[in-house]
Amino acid sequence: MIQLSSPEETNEEEVEIPKRDDIREDLISKLKNDLGESLVATEVVAEVDVWVRVTKEAWLETAQVLLNRHNMKYFNFLSAIDWLPSPFGRDMDAQVDQPEPVTPEEMTWGTTGGETRFQLLARVHDLENHLGISLKVDLEDTDLSIESWSSIYPGADWHEREVSEMFGITFLNHPNPVKLYLPGDFEGYPMRKDFALLARRIKPWPGIVDVEDMPGEESEEDEVDA
Repeated sequence: MIQLSSPEETNEEEVEIPKRDDIREDLISKLKNDLGESLVATEVVAEVDVWVRVTKEAWLETAQVLLNRHNMKYFNFLSAIDWLPSPFGRDMDAQVDQPEPVTPEEMTWGTTGGETRFQLLARVHDLENHLGISLKVDLEDTDLSIESWSSIYPGADWHEREVSEMFGITFLNHPNPVKLYLPGDFEGYPMRKDFALLARRIKPWPGIVDVEDMPGEESEEDEVDA
């Protein structure tokens, strides 16, 4: 009689073969040819997204290349990041409620890294091919100015005005660099990490408020007095 043997059991874990996103990898390859050394860093998550970081000098050229050579006709948004860890801590409590002085954390960066405290970021899309890309650029503290995208993507107009007002970044050749929210004599830039939110410095966060009893209810003090 022939005895059939069962397959040997193994404890080896299955090795997942990394996915490759040919469409996004191809976009990166073309951008390297277009921008050369101005393309500082790239990252692709297969079937998810693609990020690139470029030099400040190539910021405007990058917009032109993406629109004219890669069909990125849809402008999504433009904003900025202040990577400085808050000198005030997490700000869940007022400064007076923190038992010990806040120890500043080291500065870290997100996808594609960074070298400066401030970064500008934007996102555009090729709607026909369902492909988007996120752009980043480092800005030195000593020169927070950069060319405006408004001549390439008119939709950047409002976004650049907001970033200028909130972070103190100047967009060169912007057609209408006026404020959106704050009064003309307002001092400081509210979205910077070192901008002190006085309401959180002076009283416990989210703040102590007086709460009146509902009709027919007695407070604890009234019950004690009775």
